[in-house]
Amino acid sequence: MIGTLISVILTLIVLGVILWGVQELLPLIPLPAPFHTIINVLIVVIVVIVCVYIIAGLLGVVEPIGRLR
Repeated sequence: MIGTLISVILTLIVLGVILWGVQELLPLIPLPAPFHTIINVLIVVIVVIVCVYIIAGLLGVVEPIGRLR
């Protein structure tokens, strides 16, 4: 149980740093405002889906991708 909690916390930290880095670099790309907003929303949605999937895999709800049978 403790190992799972540590893994969840580390997963959230890593995904948070990746999200922060992408959001910091996104303004460097010259895009009109609507496209910038759409890309920002897509990035957040993708990170949330990945985070939920990884946490569900750690809790044993789903089988993680790449696990050998």
